[in-house]
Amino acid sequence: MAAARPADESGRAAASITRRPFARLPVGLVAAAVAALLAATAPAYGYHRDELYFRVLGRHPAWGYVDQPPGTPLLTRAATAVFGDSVWGLRVPAVLAAVAVAVLLALVAREVGAGALGQTLAACGVAGTVGLLFGHVLITASVDLVVWLTVLLCVLRAALRAQPRWWLAAGLAVGVGLWFKLLIGLLVAALVLAVLAVGPRSLLRSRWCWAGAALALAVGAPNLVYQVANDFPQLTMAEALRQHKGAEARTLLLPFQLVTVGLPLLPVVVAGLVAAWRRPALRPIRALVPGYALMLVALLVLAAQPYYTAGLVLALHAVGSLPAEQWIDRVARRRRLVTAAVALNAVAATAFALPVFPLSVQERLGLAAADQVTRDQIGWPRYVRQVADVWAALSSADRAHAVLITGNYGEYGAIDRYGARYGLPVDRLYSGQNELHRLAVPPGDTTVVVLFGLGEDGGVVATWFGSCRIAARLDHGLDIDNEEQGRPVAVCRRPMASLPVLWPRFLHYD
Repeated sequence: MAAARPADESGRAAASITRRPFARLPVGLVAAAVAALLAATAPAYGYHRDELYFRVLGRHPAWGYVDQPPGTPLLTRAATAVFGDSVWGLRVPAVLAAVAVAVLLALVAREVGAGALGQTLAACGVAGTVGLLFGHVLITASVDLVVWLTVLLCVLRAALRAQPRWWLAAGLAVGVGLWFKLLIGLLVAALVLAVLAVGPRSLLRSRWCWAGAALALAVGAPNLVYQVANDFPQLTMAEALRQHKGAEARTLLLPFQLVTVGLPLLPVVVAGLVAAWRRPALRPIRALVPGYALMLVALLVLAAQPYYTAGLVLALHAVGSLPAEQWIDRVARRRRLVTAAVALNAVAATAFALPVFPLSVQERLGLAAADQVTRDQIGWPRYVRQVADVWAALSSADRAHAVLITGNYGEYGAIDRYGARYGLPVDRLYSGQNELHRLAVPPGDTTVVVLFGLGEDGGVVATWFGSCRIAARLDHGLDIDNEEQGRPVAVCRRPMASLPVLWPRFLHYD
């Protein structure tokens, strides 16, 4: 069926776009294959450090936390309640999110006029690097991809089809996104500025657009109110991340754009940029191109994480599936070439992003050196057992007045998950990182502290005690470096003041 001809700001009618039937079968097969792959590999290496943290926060529901909105911790709690407190059960929402991404990519391609072949090619974007990484572990970005693509799909429908009521759906999606990550605000700001720069500005004059903005604020209000009431803690968190990881983020920003979907499919992303900018029929959405450029500049200036553009890059891949389909059409050799590129991309992304190799093979291949998601899944039970050995070596008198303090939320979450198995008192577990600092304060009668990975050899923390002794070094037994490997487990005695007095010094954001 032929769509209406939306008018641009000069009054000329944009070229019509035929919306082809949705390719249910091939897109469904892509989504099912990805879901099966993710489900089969989900429990292989173990929890990611963020998942261990979300398990903890999920038991302490709130309108917001100092380092993030409440959505992902609440989703983690729901997943473990419904599917069981296991790695596989916790990751079911991530798998479902990947399925949603595949469908949304196909719908974006359909919106710009792609047929069954183009929609299927678009859906295959989920089998690229970012799609598999964020479908494998349940982190804030897993849901964020779904939110961004939903918003962009609604914007396309409102802009390309003269159906302004879709701004309400876009606003609803933005509001829901604010429950999971405030980053959706960056997408909105970039698109608004881009529309002001290259048009059509008539989009922003629509009362439906403003109604959508009001709906977004209403739905996202709880976390926004939390931020205001608590002096915008996520700004403090963002500054801490900039200081700790900003240099690395700037270095990786541009390389990450090349591998977001995958190098074999990079030409499709480029085709999406060119088509959105140059094709008359897509003129109402040409703001996607400067919007993407603005996002890159913003991330470079803010030293924010390079994967923050992933949702927009995937959308451009879906737009690029239209010219790719037209290039392939009726030329068998080209069809075979693109099929090979899709297959190569999926195989490379699977090998890089998913735990398809035993850890002994992973150790030899060295892929984890470039994949922090993999590194952050390795070694947690063994680390906890090593801490338990240090705890067990304490005298019974020491244990009666001892606590455990971890350096980061991954270590805290690991002890929370596995500590009881190895005889550790999880009710005497504390950390000064981010939201954990606010959850509990160590008792005033503490005389012995087991520090788990808190700085190199205790760092400045060691000066707050009469004595500190390194009792062990964390070692998961593999030649794979990660944030914990080699860090000390120290036994510290005679705090210089009671721990409630010292506790503010333990606070750190990163």
